[in-house]
Amino acid sequence: MKTIRRLIYGEVLQAVGFVTLGFLALFLFFDLVEEIQSVGRHAATGYTLVHALTYVALLVPGHFYELMPIAVLIGTIFVMARLAQSSEYTILRTSGLGPWRALKTLLLLGCAFVVLTFVVGDYVSPLADRTAQLLKSRYTGRITLGQTGAWLKESRAGGQCAVNVGELSSDGSLKAVRIFEFDRRGLISSVMQAQSAKFIQHDAWELRQVVRTEFPAQDAAKAYSAAAAGVTRVTLQTLYWPNKISAEMVSTALLKPERMRTIDLFQYIQHLQNNAQSAQRYEIEFWKKVFYPLSGLVMVVLALPFAYLHFRSGSIATYVFFGVMAGISFFLMNNVFGYMGDLQKWRPWLTAALPGMIYSVVSLLAFGWLVLKR
Repeated sequence: MKTIRRLIYGEVLQAVGFVTLGFLALFLFFDLVEEIQSVGRHAATGYTLVHALTYVALLVPGHFYELMPIAVLIGTIFVMARLAQSSEYTILRTSGLGPWRALKTLLLLGCAFVVLTFVVGDYVSPLADRTAQLLKSRYTGRITLGQTGAWLKESRAGGQCAVNVGELSSDGSLKAVRIFEFDRRGLISSVMQAQSAKFIQHDAWELRQVVRTEFPAQDAAKAYSAAAAGVTRVTLQTLYWPNKISAEMVSTALLKPERMRTIDLFQYIQHLQNNAQSAQRYEIEFWKKVFYPLSGLVMVVLALPFAYLHFRSGSIATYVFFGVMAGISFFLMNNVFGYMGDLQKWRPWLTAALPGMIYSVVSLLAFGWLVLKR
């Protein structure tokens, strides 16, 4: 069995690697074409072709993470179909490679793909994507979220506060920060406007060039009166502001949630729930991060029945084409279910798991019909 596993694993890894390189080359070409246009638009700010190539290279881990299930499916289908066409798989079957042993062999290989996908998607891709965005923002503009920026809320013992971050600078500092503090009655007690802020600890920000306006405790009818007595305004060069809003939370609010680490998404979801904010979108992305690596297992099981088909000369390309279509349909279904679950308020874990569950049922039915029954 060691020889058989070495043969199958070697063939599948080579095929998956070749398919992955092909897809990555295609995506790199598209990204580079788009970035060359950015070089022309931002040449005055120092954005050169070297920066564009670096930015495109940093996007590779993200593409690798997204393409991994498709590449595993296409590569495994190609190997299984080729072994069947050349009658090598028939020889392996007569040597003792039964259906269940073949399934176990491919599932072990699928576990390796699961680990690889998780490591790239949870560690390599978030770091590379964040570095790419900060690199590009250094020359083409800061990272923003529309015209209003990102809003975060934090509950406190004496009330709550709403934080608005306008921009994320390339050095990791925050720009155009506004902080609104409310008392227990929901009345505004102070407003702070800072030109910039940086994280100095896990539980504090250092605000710079701060204008702080304090409103005295009074009746609701007078709380927002500009002429209310006792309203004070002070200007400070720096201000230490304790809070529990971490850098990862701000990055999650400003950057794409699907590119964040699983633990960062979980902490941000807890923060939103503790402050009575909707976390449906981020919960779906969290569960997608949990279930997406498991797609490698589904894909290898879906490819196994191709080893038991009878091929004519030249028909292998047709089955590989069907594998490409199946991989693309899985990618599309994964995205469509995410949007539908967000709109229809489905359970986040079910929304993220449904595509994998559907393909798992299809692959097991195909395995049972083509392999066990026939």
